[in-house]
Amino acid sequence: MDLKPQDIVFIIVLILLFIKRDPRLFAVLGLICLGLSIPLFYQWIFFTAQRLVIYAFFFLTFSVFFNAFKLRADYKTND
Repeated sequence: MDLKPQDIVFIIVLILLFIKRDPRLFAVLGLICLGLSIPLFYQWIFFTAQRLVIYAFFFLTFSVFFNAFKLRADYKTND
C-alpha cells in the first residue's frame, strides 16, 4: 500500500487530534470528510472520495470511543 499525500495529512491530523482528545473535533472532521466526498463521487473521482469516506469512518469511530470513555469516567466520578 502506497501512502499518498492525503494519507500523510490524515495521519498528521489524527495525531494532533489524539493529543487534543476532543470528541467533537473528531465528529466534525468526520462530517466534513463525508461532505467533501459527495461532490467527488458526483464527479466520478472515486479514489479520493473513497479515501474521504474511510477517513470519516475513522474520525467518527474515534469520536464514539472518546465519548464513551469520557462518559464512563464521568459516571465513575459521580458515584
